[in-house]
Amino acid sequence: MTQIRLRNSMTRKVEDFTPIDAQNVRMYLCGPTVYDRAHLGNARPVVVFDVLYRLLRHVAKENGWGKITYVRNFTDVDDKINATALARQKAGAEGSLEDLIRARTEETIGWYHADMDALGALRPTYEPRATDYIGAMIAMIEKLVGEGHAYAAEGHVLFRVRSYQKYGALSGRTVDDMIAGARVEVAPFKEDPMDFVLWKPSDANEPGWDSPWGRGRPGWHIECSAMSYELLGASFDIHGGGIDLQFPHHENEIAQSCCAHPEGSFANYWVHNEMLQVEGKKMSKSLGNFFTVRDLLDQGVPGEVIRYIFLRTHYSKTMDWTDEKRRDAYNRLYRWREELTGVKPSKPDEKIIDALANDLNTSEAARLLDVIFLQWMQSKSDVSSPRETEANEAKFVASAHLLGLLLPTTGEWFSKQFDFGVLENQLSELRDTAMETKDFSKLDAMKQVLVAAGVEVRMSKAGVELLPGPDFDPAKLEGL
Repeated sequence: MTQIRLRNSMTRKVEDFTPIDAQNVRMYLCGPTVYDRAHLGNARPVVVFDVLYRLLRHVAKENGWGKITYVRNFTDVDDKINATALARQKAGAEGSLEDLIRARTEETIGWYHADMDALGALRPTYEPRATDYIGAMIAMIEKLVGEGHAYAAEGHVLFRVRSYQKYGALSGRTVDDMIAGARVEVAPFKEDPMDFVLWKPSDANEPGWDSPWGRGRPGWHIECSAMSYELLGASFDIHGGGIDLQFPHHENEIAQSCCAHPEGSFANYWVHNEMLQVEGKKMSKSLGNFFTVRDLLDQGVPGEVIRYIFLRTHYSKTMDWTDEKRRDAYNRLYRWREELTGVKPSKPDEKIIDALANDLNTSEAARLLDVIFLQWMQSKSDVSSPRETEANEAKFVASAHLLGLLLPTTGEWFSKQFDFGVLENQLSELRDTAMETKDFSKLDAMKQVLVAAGVEVRMSKAGVELLPGPDFDPAKLEGL
């Protein structure tokens, strides 16, 4: 049996993971608000929890578990979505506002799927849209009002934060401390500054649904509570998301869910990934270092390069995206695919499984991949151990697959690469001639062309090796 251990944000400890129901291990991840392209920071939790999902599925049979149910939602009720749809309507687009909103969210969900597929992320078991669960949200709000945990005021319904005594346990702050140190929306109809919106009124320029409190739409927090309850029940195993959602979103989810369904515990394990930086700085448009996943893909950065860079940092640590890491990841993955494309996987190395089971230590697993690859290369050079060579290469590919790397579905970038065999032979001949004549001009000229085209030139006693970098431009090699 593989014992998985996870860092539980609620207890602030790394704990043994024990599912509530071994026949249905359940995980919920807060998904995107689909108003635009997913930026790089949005992609990190997708990759983190995709690895956890793969691990849970891998050990399920060994541990005697049944199915693994993974839910990641789409928030398709949002002011930014409304604004885009309204602008399209004013520009003459046909259809009602609701139709235009639906069209916009369908478009952005399609973008999201394409970008996350490129990263090698598996589709979750369920991907609920908030607008498909409005009835469930209204029912939950009615229950909270009936139990005295919420109240109606001027077309709004608000949750009474002080009615839930454990509020603040996840973030480790008291209600009074939150009021003193946070910016909270102060409205005259609020009983308490910390009370948050469950339902709000909609005007003619906003989408809305009929409810006991008039035409309106749900607040953000109630959406995840309702969808997780409908698909996973009053208690489930793991709730994940970025650390930026810990407060107020996750704190509010806990309060309203536990008050609406006191028979349950909501989530038993809370797992949060840390934030992302670019070249040591916070990613922001004002600094000019903000980019989407699609920006990188369009620049020729393969999705699995992005994924591999994410894996090199433990999810609980701030991740720094750099060009140096991008180049290293590209070259490493290129080498792996060059050597192992077509190899059938066997079983992942137990050390890789152990690393992932130890609080999802992807950075250690990535390090171990390098070790296994070197072992394979060493055994490859030993003609007396072909079976060991085959065993190591099959183990390496299986281990990479468990991490979502070297998948056939994400290898298109490699299959389109330039054939360097002829150029390597040509460069090797030029080097031999230069060593004899002591005239290195032609050799240096060819190396300059290669480097200018984004190719890394490696020359050693063993031979010549050319590796394309992330900025490789084959058009610049046409003269060669």
